[in-house]
Order: sequence, then structure tokens, then C-alpha cells
Amino acid sequence: MTKIGIILGSTRPGRNGEAVAKWAYEIASQRTDAEFELVDLLDYKLPHLDEAIPPSMGQYTQPHTQEWAAKIASFDGFVMVTPEYNHSTSGALKNAIDFLFAEWNNKAVGFVSYGSVGGARAVEHLRLIAGELMMADVRAQVMLSLATDFENYSVFKPADFHAQLLHTTLDQVVAWSNALAPLRAS
Repeated sequence: MTKIGIILGSTRPGRNGEAVAKWAYEIASQRTDAEFELVDLLDYKLPHLDEAIPPSMGQYTQPHTQEWAAKIASFDGFVMVTPEYNHSTSGALKNAIDFLFAEWNNKAVGFVSYGSVGGARAVEHLRLIAGELMMADVRAQVMLSLATDFENYSVFKPADFHAQLLHTTLDQVVAWSNALAPLRAS
């Protein structure tokens, strides 16, 4: 069975991302075309990148990197839930991505973002990063507005149409994850 990781890309206290990621996971878990797992960056105590050798060499020395690498390697594709901070993604998500290389290769990735303009600018940066990591980013995405999908900018109350957008994103992530399987096998 295809395995998709839903990565919660914020570690900030009081983060809105936790409710968003749980919403995405609950919807995804009702599907039968893949197995989904919620991956919370708070569960992986990744300091600021502390590996002396570039990740592309695959010579991880730190136990936290090895644990993170094993988790990411276990997936066929991803949905990254990202806030938008200062026109980009969170430092925590960028750092977690930068720890690894081969574990991301030849896997699909979709995005669920939130922010003042739906997190669109954070996703644009993540799409560039995905290309460098040899990931296939899917076209569909979910963009949640802090003004309209969160009560008082903090209580998550997504508009109903977002669930269909999430299904479309998941359809594409699963399809591309399956299509890339031969590349991961070689």
C-alpha cells in the first residue's frame, strides 16, 4: 500500500498548523487508496542543521538525523502543511527538509498552506526546494486564509469547499507517488 506522510511544518507554541494537519489527516484517513500518517516536527528534536557532511552524501552521524531519515524514507509521498512566515515557509520545516536528501528523492509532494494570502508564497518556495530534491510537486493545493478560515485568526473553521480541494491534492499525490515507484525501486 502506498504510504503518504502528512508533515506538520510548524513548531511554534499555539500554532494553527496542528488543527490544519489533524483536519487533513482525518479526511485522508477515510480514503482507501493509500495509508496516511501524521508526522509532527515537534516529535523530532531536530536542532539547526548540525551534520558536518552535506545530506546529499547520505553519511548521517547524529542519532536525531538517523531517526528522521528512517521516518522520511518510510514514505512514498508527502503532504506538507505549512504556515507562511515572512513570505516563506517556517524555519522548522525548511530545517527538517534540509537535513536529508535521498530520502526525499522520487516522491510526490502536495501542499496545504495557511496565512494572510493562503500561504501561497510559502508553497512557491517549497516548490523550488522540492525540485532540487527531485520531488514531484503536484499542481493542486489547499490554501487557507487566516481571515476567513480561522475565527479570530486562531480557531480553525475551514470553508466546506476546502475538503474537495484536499481530496484533489491527495488524488494527485497518490497517483504521482504510485507513478514514481519504479524510480524509487531502482
